[in-house]
Amino acid sequence: MAHVLSLRVLLSAETNRSSFSSKSLKLDKRTKTSISAPRKGNLNPSHKTQKVNLEISPHRAVSAVRLMRIEMGGAFADLLNEKGKGSGANEMGYVGRTLGFRTRDLEDRDLRLVTDIVGGTIRWKRYLDHLISSLCHDANTFTRMEPLLLQILRIGFYEIIKLDMPPYAVVDENVRLAKVALRHGAGNMVNAILRKLVLHMENSSLPLPKLEGDDRTQARALATLHSHPVWMVRRWTKHLGQEEAIRLMMWNNSDPSFSLRANSGKGVSRADLVTKLDVLKVPYELSFYLNDFVRMKTGLQMVIQAGLLKEGLCSVQDESAGLVVSVVDPQVGESIVDCCAAPGGKTLYMASLLSGQGMVHAVDINEGRLRILKETAKLHQVDGVITTIHADIRTFSDNNTMKCDKVLLDAPCSGLGVLSKRADLRWNRKLEDMEQLKNLQDELLDAASLLVKPGGVLVYSTCSIDPEENEERIVAFLLRHPDFCIDPIGRYVPPDFVTEHGFYFSNPVKHFLDGAFAARLSRAI
Repeated sequence: MAHVLSLRVLLSAETNRSSFSSKSLKLDKRTKTSISAPRKGNLNPSHKTQKVNLEISPHRAVSAVRLMRIEMGGAFADLLNEKGKGSGANEMGYVGRTLGFRTRDLEDRDLRLVTDIVGGTIRWKRYLDHLISSLCHDANTFTRMEPLLLQILRIGFYEIIKLDMPPYAVVDENVRLAKVALRHGAGNMVNAILRKLVLHMENSSLPLPKLEGDDRTQARALATLHSHPVWMVRRWTKHLGQEEAIRLMMWNNSDPSFSLRANSGKGVSRADLVTKLDVLKVPYELSFYLNDFVRMKTGLQMVIQAGLLKEGLCSVQDESAGLVVSVVDPQVGESIVDCCAAPGGKTLYMASLLSGQGMVHAVDINEGRLRILKETAKLHQVDGVITTIHADIRTFSDNNTMKCDKVLLDAPCSGLGVLSKRADLRWNRKLEDMEQLKNLQDELLDAASLLVKPGGVLVYSTCSIDPEENEERIVAFLLRHPDFCIDPIGRYVPPDFVTEHGFYFSNPVKHFLDGAFAARLSRAI
């Protein structure tokens, strides 16, 4: 919520908790070049930065640069500023420094294409790279391909295969971009490879793997066909079965929907929010599950540009996250601890339900994000019931005698439930992360339990769909803490979200929401 309006925060408010460290994306072998450094064959950017090239389509130039930034460690969600017109202070500044020239400014249609192409190209990266590699002259051509050239090819393949754009227009535009941004020979390579793709498309003969052989071979094929890491495919096939795993990957590759929460803390009702959306002619549907929420597939940029977020009238928050707050069930006058609070989506929602009486103690290790949370609380007019505490909850609970009515631990996790929104996360997660996360989650649960008063409630939640991060963590916790027991959540959320063990679980394929989990645990009196 950096000023509450940047998508860097709006999208990360419920998905960035999945990052258990602040490490940026691991780099591809090809992405060792500085994004600002001139590349071989480029003209010196200092000579061309101020020139505007009207022959290059701006959406392709901007998409290529954003994809470069993401692979080199940039935040996937850092796409729009408050005007919805670019990332950071100067979108074309990035383009100029990277490509050596500028294009005309982005129009709304261009911006929609950039959003689609960047998100789609990242989602389908494994699939696209398989096809590009297959259509190269030899394997070395692909492995040695410079980063910008690869991004241009990925864009071209995505536009032809997934966006169904006119093939020869795509070829011509991307060839021109490669020639101007790199060199003539790079344009020739783009021309040859894209024309091979067009021929295979016309003959319905894309070189894709067949789903056959043993389990390992099928997992590799599915990983390519649905563009996910092999380890995720094998894990989901084991837990869910192949058919359900395929449906989950299809969901992850679909265009994400977003939900808006009317800010009741500021006196804004859902009816008020709907009136604003009607004026903007933004399509929406009312949430089936939560009275303050509306769901939308398109139009988020219009909401941002209209200032609804900047004015604090609403927040971007998935219904699955809102249902976690329902599990907490904040009541007027209660004291609540949010243990890993930043960037604060659940903190703000809980505070809005206290009607000005009670306190949410927002604890987080990141001081900068806590400062943003504090500013947002003022904007939402709930700062009177939020106290921010800069601390690691593990040391804080050891050194304090605070005991509260309710404690929420929205734990750092793999984020495997939010892969539709966080297209980059699938490539940033490794199998070995899971063991580290489980250990961290156990430590945080033990620490959070110390803050619960006798007769109080501890809620553990994640945005993961993995049982090892969810049910198994609760089973292990209860063995270590016999003074806690499961409080079935059937009273707090619709029955469709209640598991056989009394936990909350949002299934992306079943509920068309982000994946999420929550357990409500009561401490003995």
